[in-house]
Amino acid sequence: MTEPDRPTGPGQPAPQEREARSPRPVLELDQSASASEYNPAADQDGDGGRVRRFWSVRRVPAALVALVVVGGAGLLLYDVAAVRADRPAMRWRRALADHLAEWRLDEIAVLAGAGAAMLLGLWLILLAVTPGMRALLPMRRDRPHVRAGLRREAAALVLRDRAMEVSGVQSVQVRMGRSKASVRARAHFRDLDDVRADLDEALGAALHELGLARPPDLAVHVGRPPAKKR
Repeated sequence: MTEPDRPTGPGQPAPQEREARSPRPVLELDQSASASEYNPAADQDGDGGRVRRFWSVRRVPAALVALVVVGGAGLLLYDVAAVRADRPAMRWRRALADHLAEWRLDEIAVLAGAGAAMLLGLWLILLAVTPGMRALLPMRRDRPHVRAGLRREAAALVLRDRAMEVSGVQSVQVRMGRSKASVRARAHFRDLDDVRADLDEALGAALHELGLARPPDLAVHVGRPPAKKR
């Protein structure tokens, strides 16, 4: 039995208008699948499914280089304009011209300055062609135009917590790199080989569940805690 439509007053909207104004349900992504069953699809952004590293903005080096270039160019332009206006050149430029005229190319000061300039240029080129952000590990992608990353400190903390759950482990130290995860554990009971086997299994599953695009190699070292001195 259907309920008859209620009469609407002058200030109340019609039922059709209420349905049109009612908020639509928000569609959410299905996150019920566990990380162990994570099977990402190929990337469709045109890079052939390859997950690349995040690029650093490098605001500080860019700002410093811009300030040095702008300051030097402005000072040199002002001096050139002053010379064109029949004024004497700045003392520093005249002194620098006299020193450059006297110095030879094989002097230590000239070679040291050239080497420093070359190293600075190589460092700037290295910053320009490398992505940087070494502390951020790229994760696998299951949808195009969506990128995610995991900090190395967070990944090391996950591995440490998972290692502490293994029976017999007293303390753990984890060093997480981009290509290798080094784990050093102290076992105060149980056989070391058994503890190492359990750690290999637990930490291998943890690395897989992190969802990293390039899972690092795992190196596990197990030893006894140092004996207390009496």
